[in-house]
Amino acid sequence: MEPYVKLTNKNSVGYIEFFHPAHNSLPGNLLSELARSITNAGEDESIKVIVLKSGGDRTFCAGASFEELVSINDDETGKIFFSGFANVINAMRKCPKFIIGRVQGKTVGGGVGLASATDYCMATKFASIKLSELNVGIGPFVVGPAVQRKLGLSAMSQIAIDANTFYSAEWAKNKGLFTEVYETTEALDEAVVAFAKNLCAYNPKAMSEMKTMFWRGTEDWDQLLIQRAKISGRLVLSEFTKDKLQSYK
Repeated sequence: MEPYVKLTNKNSVGYIEFFHPAHNSLPGNLLSELARSITNAGEDESIKVIVLKSGGDRTFCAGASFEELVSINDDETGKIFFSGFANVINAMRKCPKFIIGRVQGKTVGGGVGLASATDYCMATKFASIKLSELNVGIGPFVVGPAVQRKLGLSAMSQIAIDANTFYSAEWAKNKGLFTEVYETTEALDEAVVAFAKNLCAYNPKAMSEMKTMFWRGTEDWDQLLIQRAKISGRLVLSEFTKDKLQSYK
């Protein structure tokens, strides 16, 4: 199947779904489409609540595109590449509507950042998480603020340092990333639909004001995440990271 990002409106719920055959990894063009879809859904008055999901039954998101990562050869390209997730997180942050995360499977790196930037995240027991960036000589600089905001500094630093380990969905729930963990994808989907329907009965203006309250203190993220993207863009050019990436090819 071809990669895609699509937005569909079902009963006032905007379902934003992304897909890539490489375990739902996200190249720059899909990240741009994702950020644009989130912004459009936020501006669409017929949509009251948003659900962020990925296609397929297995991996939620494998993070950044490996093919694009290995092709970076200068600072500016690196900054633009890592700014992709920054733009999506900032679009989610500034969206005036609650975003429900639907995480059906494993999520890595930037995918953990996307899950963390949702306002209410639901998952299956298969949705283990890993921040793998240190493995290739960089770090979770861009997604770090979103992950830290949800998990706290202690838990975020734990999974960022222990970059080889998948942490269970139950661990992620205990740390505050997931609100509930379900046995099957079917049970997850039923719960997401029911919860979204419930939110649609609330006052949209009240939900918008609540979202602003929840995200207070992140007003500098437009600048902060781009600064972080520059750090990652610089590190990816290091001899260590170049050698590491080549060993994975």
